[in-house]
Amino acid sequence: MLVLPKGFRHIPGFLDRDRQEALVEEIRAVVAAAPLYRPAMPKTGKELSVRMTNCGTLGWVTDKALGYRYQPLHPATQTPWPAIPQSLLDLWQTVAGASKPPQACLVNFYADTARMGLHQDKDEQDLQTPVVSVSLGDACLFRVGGRARTDRTVSFKLSSGDIVVLGGESRLAFHGVDRIYPATSTLLKNGGRINLTLRRVTP
Repeated sequence: MLVLPKGFRHIPGFLDRDRQEALVEEIRAVVAAAPLYRPAMPKTGKELSVRMTNCGTLGWVTDKALGYRYQPLHPATQTPWPAIPQSLLDLWQTVAGASKPPQACLVNFYADTARMGLHQDKDEQDLQTPVVSVSLGDACLFRVGGRARTDRTVSFKLSSGDIVVLGGESRLAFHGVDRIYPATSTLLKNGGRINLTLRRVTP
């Protein structure tokens, strides 16, 4: 039996195919206004394997010079991020159990070979409000552990339409994506996986 961290929720198949397709079209509009870019690690400048963008009043960015942070402008175009689609705000209301809306929605695109190392979502001032994650497209092997990097981890598959909520004790749990399972979904015309991460940044 899979034992997940306390406060962590996995909701398989929360979005049916029609809602997934509608959401993909909304994300295409976001990307048209705020193009995908390749973020880089602080200090080393090594590029992440995902391409990303944001929507909301704030967006999460990282680069060699200034590191991890939130800012109101796209780093390449220097224009404000587009608004978070209403469908995602409605989803947040349903699953987050939070009194305040999200301020940022990270849009990460994973190609077949992309991954995401174990990390905590801790660049926010608000570390109490849950983080909500939406999977679209190809399945991935998701890993989650405890609040220390050395804690035991468990891995399981996330499929298109699944929702993950990191709340309570799991809000600062280490988590990551070990691998993508190519060609496991027909949602995205050219394959790959989109992950949408909704976050409240300020209290």
